Amino acid sequence: MLPERYLAELTQTLSSLERLARQPEGTLGRSVPACPGWTLDALFGHISSIERWAAAIVRTGEYVQETAPPAEGAATWFLEGAPGFLATMASLDPAAPCWNFGPPPRTAGFWLRRQAHEHAIHLVDGHQGSGLADPEFAEDFLLDGVDEVLAMFAPRQLRLHRMADPGKGVTFRVPGGTAWTVGNGDIAASVTAAPQDMYLGLWGRSSLSDTAFIEGDVELGLRVIRGPLTP
Repeated sequence: MLPERYLAELTQTLSSLERLARQPEGTLGRSVPACPGWTLDALFGHISSIERWAAAIVRTGEYVQETAPPAEGAATWFLEGAPGFLATMASLDPAAPCWNFGPPPRTAGFWLRRQAHEHAIHLVDGHQGSGLADPEFAEDFLLDGVDEVLAMFAPRQLRLHRMADPGKGVTFRVPGGTAWTVGNGDIAASVTAAPQDMYLGLWGRSSLSDTAFIEGDVELGLRVIRGPLTP
């Protein structure tokens, strides 16, 4: 996807998150199902902490320490910081050298993609915590997010030993789309799901074991789904 496409998705998602952050205090105290121990207010604190961290990295090109969110009033902190974050993302040069945790070449464009998907997944959290239906995303964006998990995050999880080596390959497929393989060696299982189910399932925002069609070594397929494929 082109940088302007990521920026458009990020802009739209951020606007939706801002609306959720303005909900009454009682609503902001609700739990976020996929993030045990978090309220919606804490969710917005996390988002803003990541925004400020990513924006500082983009501005300097170097790694910086993440700022901890406030213990209370985090939704307000998020609303205060969101415009500056978006301005930084909108003005970055995607080709500029910049620290990130993805594979080379390490450029600022990484952060447009990462923040577009970071915000999309947390918009799902915001909806689920608010008792709303999951938001829907364009298919090309969903496929790009699946690619980010399976081609960037999963190999990193394996490399850092955060996920057990499956020993054999497990292929993930979206009907009519590209296939991705996690693990090395002979393909022992395949996991097929619709784009939205695959995207949300890989991030643990829905149950991929319930929505996917698993062929071959089902136990291995389920084990790889549990990963964790993402941090």
